[in-house]
Parts: sequence; C-alpha cells; structure tokens
Amino acid sequence: MEDYQATIGLEVHAELKTRTKMFCACLNDPDEKEPNKNICPVCLAHPGTLPVINKEAVKKVLLVGAALGSRLADYTEFDRKNYFYPDIPKGYQISQYAYPLVSGGSLNGVPLTRVHLEEDTARSQHLSDKSLVDFNRAGVPLMELVTEPVIHSAEEAGAFARELQLLLRYLGAGEANMEKGEMRIEANISVAPKGSTLDQGSSRSNLTLGTKVEVKNLNSFRSVERAIAYELERQTGALERGEKIIQETRGWDEAKQATFSQRKKESSHNYRYFPDPDLPKLKLSELPDFAPEELRRALPELPWQKRERLGKLVFLQAQDVEQLVGDASLGELWTHIEQRLTNQELLKIAANFILNDIAGQMKKDPAWPPPSADYLCEVVEKYHAGTLASPQAKSSILSGTMARMLNADTLPELARRVADAYPSVVADYKAGKQAALQFLVGQGMRETKGSANPQALREAIQKILG
Repeated sequence: MEDYQATIGLEVHAELKTRTKMFCACLNDPDEKEPNKNICPVCLAHPGTLPVINKEAVKKVLLVGAALGSRLADYTEFDRKNYFYPDIPKGYQISQYAYPLVSGGSLNGVPLTRVHLEEDTARSQHLSDKSLVDFNRAGVPLMELVTEPVIHSAEEAGAFARELQLLLRYLGAGEANMEKGEMRIEANISVAPKGSTLDQGSSRSNLTLGTKVEVKNLNSFRSVERAIAYELERQTGALERGEKIIQETRGWDEAKQATFSQRKKESSHNYRYFPDPDLPKLKLSELPDFAPEELRRALPELPWQKRERLGKLVFLQAQDVEQLVGDASLGELWTHIEQRLTNQELLKIAANFILNDIAGQMKKDPAWPPPSADYLCEVVEKYHAGTLASPQAKSSILSGTMARMLNADTLPELARRVADAYPSVVADYKAGKQAALQFLVGQGMRETKGSANPQALREAIQKILG
C-alpha cells in the first residue's frame, strides 16, 4: 500500500428506537420472534392505505444532527426510491433524497455529508428450496448517515462506527446492536496511485479517487475492519497487475474472510427518485419542538465530552475512561456516584470497586444486577472510615448485603492467639524480620475470614509483641 492511497466513505443504517413504525401504528419491536406479527395494511402496502409521519423518528434524527454540529433542515420532504425486491412490498422505499433532515457536521474527526430518514425493508430468509419474508421490520424508522470519502484505513473506519454506536445510545436514538441488524454498515472503498491529482478546481480534493467498490451489510465492527482491509489489498493487487477495478457491489463472506461480487453498482438515476405525493412537506421552523436551540438544549453529555471530563481525573487511566464511557451500565452508575461523592479519595475508591469488582462480576454473569449508587456510596464510605475491610467491602458489593466487621475489642485476644500459635515467627519478628509481622496479620485475617480490620489487627499484634 506504500504507493497507493486508500479512500473510504461509510454509509451507516441505524434503526431508531421508537414505539411505532415510521409511517404506521404497528409496534417497533426488534425482539419480536414471531414472524409477521407487527404488520398492518400500511406497512404491507395494501391499495388505498396512506402513510403518516412518525414525529418522534424525525426528532431523533434532528437530535443526532444537533449532537454532530450539523446543519438542521428547515424544509424537508420524503421521496420514493423505486426498485423491485420482495422485501419492499410497495415496489419503492420511502426515503429522502434532495432535502435530507441533516447536512454536514462531523464525528470522530470525519466530516459528514448528510443524515436522512427512511423506512426499513422487510427481512428475507433464504432456505435451500425457498425464500421467506418477515415483514415485522418493514417500515421501522431507519436513519442513514453518509460520511465524506475521507477515511484512509480500516482502523479509522472501525473507530468511527464504534463512536456512532455510542452516540446513538447516549441520545436514546437507538440501541444500534450490530448483531441484531439494528446498525448495518456499507463501505465505499477505492484505491488510487499516490500523487495522482484532479484539476486544481476540484471542489472535493486534489486526489484522484479510484473506482468505487461498495461492500454491503457489514454486521460487526470486526467485519467492517476486515472487509475493508481485504478489499484494499484486493484492489491494490489488481492495480499492480495492470487490471481494471470494476464499479460494483460486493458482499462479505465471514467464513472465507473475503469479499465477493454481487451486482453492478446502481446510480441514483436508476432509482427514479421523486417526492412522495402521499406525505406532506415539512416546514420544521413551524414546529417548536424542532427548533435547533431546543434540540441542542435537550442534548445529554455526549461521549466525547464525557471522555474529556473523565480524562482529567488523575486516578483514572485511559482504559478506565474508555470503560466508563463505553459501558452504559458502568457509566450510568459512575454518573450517579459522582453526584453523591465529591471527595476525590472516595471517588477513587468507588472507581476501583466499579472497574474491578462490579465490572468483573458483570462479565462473569451478565444477568447480575449491579448495586445502586446509594448502596455503593455507603460501602465506599464505610471502607474509607475503616469500619469495613477490603474483603467485607467486596463481599457487600457482590452480595448486596452489608458485611460486619469484627468488633475491635476482640482484636487483642486474637493477636495473642496468633502470636502463641507461631512462636518461631514471633522470634523472627523480634530479630528484625518485618515480613514475619505480615505473616501473623495474614493468619489473623484468615482465622476471622477477613472480618477484621487489617491495620487495626497489625497494631494489636505489634502491641502484644512489644
């Protein structure tokens, strides 16, 4: 690749988290297992039915645009994208072409072209002797985001996709679970020799873009990165052999770890876009809920804002920050902890419990419910005050039941028993071997099953030994 320039643009489809579908009152339930349950004459395109725009879906796309620093449309309309396939019963898909809801903006340093709203298609299942279609997904609100072709590596593409998933979850716009098909990525990839240029008047770039190949429906971040890496290597190899790259759509074979040709790539004129006559044009400035200043005021703390703020906490490492930013459950717990604890030492203790004990237990048992922020704060404060030792604190967090410390009045008797049980170790301590004292403390902690305060026990043993 040293002699070639890779250029990548991404198209990301993300299902929006709304109660109903985009143009009808059917439930939007991505977890429905029974096929063709959430359907009606509208999403099945029965003659005479009319679509009605889902206001919440429009608002969620505008919120995404506000978070991205994009230009929010004042006027917008929906178009018909015409093509025939069994998963679109109307023979066209309601989408947006000339007047998208959102234009421009950037994410993770990647400038964006547009973000628009459309309806999802049905889900096809191809068996050995037949194909089946489940229309539960047909008509689900679908956000499509298009980047500028300025990405130059598979890793950069993967990082962008992960940050977009985080943003959608922070905004409550969608869960974007790629394994469920709630977020699908298509990568437009081209390779050109370095140093080749367009006319200086080119509005986009002076770099000549190679022939664009689209790889569709990548359903995991790993697949995105591996498919792009494979395609860059394939195209580079072809160019070095003097072969011509064909503009086409390719799929990704996970088993073979390779792309494969599907069909020639269509152009926009092939879809014969025209405004949908059944849907009203929208003048968004006439809707107070969609005013840009209202949308920006409604934004929560965004992933990159949280990352920057947590990065200033000296007791958090970079990987700790990413864990708190990227894990919704841990991040929410930490946010509540911050609201209750202001002492930096207490916050450091809480962070240690969250990132190690709680995160570890959640990894072992995904169904395990983490403790509430109030309960965790109580454990942290007792641990800090010395009324809970580390083993009891961890036990309290994992069990949800506050452990009890050994009564301090019993420590002298415990210290005497330990000293009497190990006379040779006592002799070593008196001879100046400090490790002997730690051994005696360890034996006392073992006898009490960790219920003693180790520092108090150490002091009690030292007092007895003189």
